[in-house]
Amino acid sequence: MLLHLTIRNFAIIDALELEFDAGLTALTGETGAGKSILLGALGLVLGDRADNDSIKQDADHAEIVAEFDIQNNEAVRSWLVEQALNTDDECLLRRRVSRDGRSRAYINGTPVNLNIIRELAEMLIDIHGQHEHQSLMKPVVQRQLLDDYANHGNLIEAVSNAFVQLKLVDEQLQHLEQASNDRNNRLDLLRFQTQELDALALEANEYSALNEQHSRLAHAEKLTSTVQQSIELLHSNEDSNIQSDLSRVITSLQSIAEFDEKLNPIVDLLQEAIVQIDESISQLNSYGDSLELNPAELESVEQRLQIILDLARKHHVEPKALVELHLQLSNELDDIGHADERLEELRAEYKTLEQTYQNAAKSLSSSRNKAATKLNSAISSAMQTLGMSGGQFVIEITQNDNDKRTAHGVDKINFTVTANSGQACKALSRVASGGELARISLAIQMITAAQTRIPTLIFDEVDSGVGGGIAEIVGQHLRILGSSNQVVCITHLPQVASQAHNHMRVHKLSDKKKTSTSVATLDRQQRIEEIARMLSGVDITQQSLAHAEEMITRAEEV
Repeated sequence: MLLHLTIRNFAIIDALELEFDAGLTALTGETGAGKSILLGALGLVLGDRADNDSIKQDADHAEIVAEFDIQNNEAVRSWLVEQALNTDDECLLRRRVSRDGRSRAYINGTPVNLNIIRELAEMLIDIHGQHEHQSLMKPVVQRQLLDDYANHGNLIEAVSNAFVQLKLVDEQLQHLEQASNDRNNRLDLLRFQTQELDALALEANEYSALNEQHSRLAHAEKLTSTVQQSIELLHSNEDSNIQSDLSRVITSLQSIAEFDEKLNPIVDLLQEAIVQIDESISQLNSYGDSLELNPAELESVEQRLQIILDLARKHHVEPKALVELHLQLSNELDDIGHADERLEELRAEYKTLEQTYQNAAKSLSSSRNKAATKLNSAISSAMQTLGMSGGQFVIEITQNDNDKRTAHGVDKINFTVTANSGQACKALSRVASGGELARISLAIQMITAAQTRIPTLIFDEVDSGVGGGIAEIVGQHLRILGSSNQVVCITHLPQVASQAHNHMRVHKLSDKKKTSTSVATLDRQQRIEEIARMLSGVDITQQSLAHAEEMITRAEEV
């Protein structure tokens, strides 16, 4: 929900900070006091188009900051994580508009473009009475609201799953049909390529092993001479070798170790060295015996390596990748070779999935129509109590153009309404009167409050054209809606304002030099005085004060 709104240098506002609470908040004030300015500022931070005229006359920029509590808004939290804009339980939107035409938007301190901030705003707040931020105008929201009201998530899931599977098989089918058109040429090429690779019969890691073998064969002479020299120095030289010299050192040290025991560990180390040298001599002898000069084998290895390198260059891959390439080409050859069989299998699978989708979509459409009938009746009844006698709400459910399949079914959902008896229903987006539109929206929100996905609702002009008992009913419905959502209502009617859980008064201050707007949060006594003003005008009487207190008390007792 909306927690805090900070406005600086916007229109006639120098600096203003507003704290918002849960429930229904009434925003009142004399005509022209600046209530619409607050909506304009909120709209700006939610992504409305910037206008230099909205910047305060003596300032070079305007700045709006809105803070939201998203602790219980899982959709927003998930969205922020996906956008790498995550931050604990609060979300901060900031918009700065400069007189030079530059505009900057931020989410949790990170610069973003306006499309991003608008996408987020649609999940945070809904403004009724003007079209810019009214989500109910959007077909996707209308569909979601009907589906949520119908509570048929299992049917939506069935349609979605069938759609995904059908799309996957369709893509495979199209790919195979396209491949089938060119398969003769491709078959010839694949057969030739796989035959070459079959003849090569390269095994995994063979290329590395051949390189090692080639290195050993190519340097066999040097390896043999070096090994023999090493054995000579270690053991074979009768005049002097490391093994016999080390043995003499050990014998000498052992002869004096009896005089100092500290020499014993050194003798042990040298004896271990003798053992290691013996083992080294044994392994060198064995290695030397295995070495042989074999020009024929060397030539054979070099020819094998050259064939591998030539084929790798031909296919533009590394030599080690030839084994994997062989497998890929063989699989493709097998797939194309069995294309007709696979095509028949996919076509049969597609037909089955298509029927599954149609059945699921038909069940979903049926459920939507049943839910729409109930919702039409409930919202139409609510409209009668909100000053729209004879008004009617109708959800039109038609098929998508060309029966286009989607993950949400084949239905096109359209909310239509008429506020007056005898008039044809029109699309909700074509309702001309701001007051009627706000009250229709209120009727929809009243009935679907448990399903609404947007936590904060703002109603502007909801009381336009109504008064008396109907105005009080409007206020009561807003108060009820405030028990499940945060609701802010801009109103001129005391019957509506008296129903609020919280009350703010907008006041315009003016002298000969400048005009500014202030907003005050009212306590109970101040609320009584404000509603009394709304009842009686400039002169507040004891009677109007008593009437105002009675209205507030009556609202609190419900």
